[in-house]
Amino acid sequence: MDSDLVHRQTVASAVKHMVLGVTGLGCEDALIHLLNYVWPNIFETSPHVINAVMEAIEGMRMALDPALVLNYCLQGLFHPARKVREVYWKIYNSLYIGSQDALVAAYPILDDVQNNVAGYVCESIAGGSVRRGRWSPAVYVTDFVSRKVYLLGE
Repeated sequence: MDSDLVHRQTVASAVKHMVLGVTGLGCEDALIHLLNYVWPNIFETSPHVINAVMEAIEGMRMALDPALVLNYCLQGLFHPARKVREVYWKIYNSLYIGSQDALVAAYPILDDVQNNVAGYVCESIAGGSVRRGRWSPAVYVTDFVSRKVYLLGE
């Protein structure tokens, strides 16, 4: 990307339109390449560039998996510098608003089994088992009359 702010804004807007145009066509590797060019511009100070970059990232959220964009975002959520945290939390909040249902699968499972509520919810709903804080899928059969889940194998 160019060093001029106007060119960065134009490129981010063009990336957004390209990304939305090829959504679902199997161009994910090229889109990740474009995301790697757009992502360093999240720290720009110009409002127009910020809006264009945020729109490009929102387009990436639509075209790529929101969990992939979350992986880019997780690196800065707890950064020591406040300015860095603010930018990453802004991206995370827009990601959460736009696709909170798709992000559930990307959240990490805690290693503490006693306090891991998500693991127990998954266990009761999907019929898997929680071992050492990790979710292990299982093949199951549900009897809806007796409300029992029978595990066939793990």
